[in-house]
Amino acid sequence: MTAPTTPLPGRRDGEGTRQKLLRAALELFTGEGFLASTTPLIAERAGVAEGTIYRHFTSKEHLLNEVFRGTQRWATGVVKEVDADRTLKAPDRLARIARRFVETAERDPAGARMLLRQRDGKFLDAPSRDAAREFREAVQQIVAAGKADGMVRAGPAELWTSVWLVILAFIIERVSAREWTMDQPQVAQAIEAAWSAIAAPAQPGPGRTSSPEGPAAEG
Repeated sequence: MTAPTTPLPGRRDGEGTRQKLLRAALELFTGEGFLASTTPLIAERAGVAEGTIYRHFTSKEHLLNEVFRGTQRWATGVVKEVDADRTLKAPDRLARIARRFVETAERDPAGARMLLRQRDGKFLDAPSRDAAREFREAVQQIVAAGKADGMVRAGPAELWTSVWLVILAFIIERVSAREWTMDQPQVAQAIEAAWSAIAAPAQPGPGRTSSPEGPAAEG
């Protein structure tokens, strides 16, 4: 479906107000918390009357689900875009995805925090849960490909996807809080650590044996 070339003024203004409310809700939910973010606070942040919220959304929960789904769909698009480049192996694809998300955390802390947000899960509706599952499955597909190539540890791809995402969430939180910046070495180190946590152990080379007491020794 194509949009009109010149939107009607009322429709354009209405969409602008809706976007202001979504942005205000996103910033408050990831800053003050969902329960503490009352509709008067959201309206004040958006610069509208409280009643305006209900012309666009049925409830505060509706707002939460809209902003949550928006971040999940964006993130799924990023993962699928990177995954389309099959010249890259799994560790390179995951590292590229991580950098994209961390760059977003630097530009848009609220949006990045909402992406991997675990709290407030009981307020998410079925479409939001589906969007979150689609995002995780897109990442899991890359992890599974790495496992098929012998690059990811033995065990369920779902497990290692969760481990990788937990470390990614830690990085995003540090960058969103302005504690780290993209040009600091700990960001690259943490992204590397996320891969190391799920990478298959290196196999001993020819003439070398593994020892539980230390590094491989010469045969």
